[in-house]
This record gives sequence, structure tokens and C-alpha cells, in this order.
Amino acid sequence: MNRADAMIHEDALLWVIRTRDPEFVDWEGFTAWLEVDPAHAAAYDALMARDAGLDAIIPADPVHMPAPANDAGDPAGRRWRPMRWIGGGAMAAALVAAVSLGVMNRSDIYTVTTAPGETRSIALDDGTKIDVNGGTTLRLDRKNLRFAALDKGEAAFTVRHDEANPFRVTVGDDLFEDAGTVFNIVRSEASTRIGVSEGKVIYNPRAEAIALPAGRALTDDASGVKVMNIAPEAVASWRSGRLVYANAPIGEVGEDIARSIGVRLSATPGAAAMRFTGTIALDKDPARFFAGAAPLMGLTAVRQGDGWLLKEGDGPQS
Repeated sequence: MNRADAMIHEDALLWVIRTRDPEFVDWEGFTAWLEVDPAHAAAYDALMARDAGLDAIIPADPVHMPAPANDAGDPAGRRWRPMRWIGGGAMAAALVAAVSLGVMNRSDIYTVTTAPGETRSIALDDGTKIDVNGGTTLRLDRKNLRFAALDKGEAAFTVRHDEANPFRVTVGDDLFEDAGTVFNIVRSEASTRIGVSEGKVIYNPRAEAIALPAGRALTDDASGVKVMNIAPEAVASWRSGRLVYANAPIGEVGEDIARSIGVRLSATPGAAAMRFTGTIALDKDPARFFAGAAPLMGLTAVRQGDGWLLKEGDGPQS
């Protein structure tokens, strides 16, 4: 089975699982996937035909399947819910085994992690460079250098453009596709942020297909997707020892500080709701850093246990 056939087979496995869920509603997306290539329907039908005689081994509890590092996203570009196994879906256990053995635990997929305050630089054989900030988990694929998955943290990508084989980064349910690009992505529990300094990135090319040229940024959080302008020099500015913001919420700034200098940092509700415009110089010495950065943000930084707390006011620090 060649790579293209293997990818179709993997997609078909996941569509079989999804369509056997009684709560499945994305029939439009499923139809769109089928119509892309006649081979999709053939692979799906073949798997469905084998769905017999395995009821006794279906797990009783829900099973959550992580995306592989080289998952290019939902074929319809839509968000997937955790998968549930049902009584009529007798093929469930077999599909788990097939996907786990064929994709999820492949030895060629490896993880790069950094501790808060630690940075790494990765040079891929295709000419792409990835700078990884602190507190980050990134998955890469030795057999496909044009994919990455950012599970949490921050990474800056300097991508060698290949129109026939674009570089793709999956971030949760989102997919970013390059068009000859330098860009920075931040993934936190609450949001995904991307800024582009050169070239262009396409956000979810099979769904929203939002083009982000140099000088544009996008945030995807609970309030929705927002696109805004950004100074190209502000993108991945952490690599040069500074953080640059334009009307950014302090909560977001605090996450970046914690990741970049390696401290535990929280903020009072009042401080977190404030916004900041300016440039903050990074310093690995927390006391020295906050002595300059907190007043700049109109805040006070105080030690709290093994970390720091940002609160309103610009009085003396302790």
C-alpha cells in the first residue's frame, strides 16, 4: 500500500467510527469527503463490509483518539468530537487496533518538549527551521518532514516553500498551511494564536480558508476567530529576547512571560482584564525582570509561594 492509499485508508477508518455514532450529524462533511475521490467511497465501503461478528469486543466506555502528528485535519475542515463506541459499531475494537498500530504509535513520530524557560532550535532536512519556546510539546514525523503538531506552547516556523507539498501544522482541531512563510504559533488551553511575518499562511484551508499574509495575525478562542494586524517584527520576537504587544490582554502577556522565562505566574482578575501595548525585555532573573516589566504594564508583581502574582497598581514590589 503506497502512502496515498494508506492515508485514504486511515481517513476511511475514522469516518467509519464517526458515522456509527448515533449522534453523528456531519453528513455534509462526510459527503464532501466521499466526493473528493472515488477511492474514498471504495475504502469506506470495504471497511463497513467487514463490520460484522465483533460485537463482543466493543469497549463499553468512550474512547478518545489523539490525532497523529501528521494528521492534516478533518477532511471537511470541521471540528471533531470525541468518538463514542456504540452497540451496532462492532468494528470499533478492530479500528482502534488498526489505527493505533498504523498511526498513533508509529516509531517515526517523535515528540520534542521544552521546560518553561528553555528553548530549542530544530533544523529539518527539507530546509525548514523550527524554534521552540519554553513549556512546549511539539510532534514531528521522520517520514514526512512537511507536518508538525503543536500540542501546547509556542513555536516559530521558518518554512521552505514547496507549492506541491505545503508544510502543515495541526494545532488541536485547527490546521495551518504555509505558502512560503515565517510564522509563530502559540497554543494554550484557552486559545490558539498565530502571527505571520513573511509569506502567507492559510487557516483551515478546507473550511474557513482564511489567508494570513505577512503582517496579519489570528486568534481562535472561546469568543470565535479574530483576524488583526500585527507588526512583522513582533512575530516570534521572543527569539531576540523581547515580547512585543499591541493592545494585548494581560492574561495573554502573562502566559507568554511564564513560558519564556520559566516562572509560575498568575494575575488577579482585575490585572488579567487590563491590556498592554509596548515592548518587554526578557530576563531569566525573575526579580530583575518583574522590577522593570511590572511597572511598564501598570502593575505590581509580588512573590507568591514558588511563583509570582501580577496585580493592579504600580507600587513597590516584594
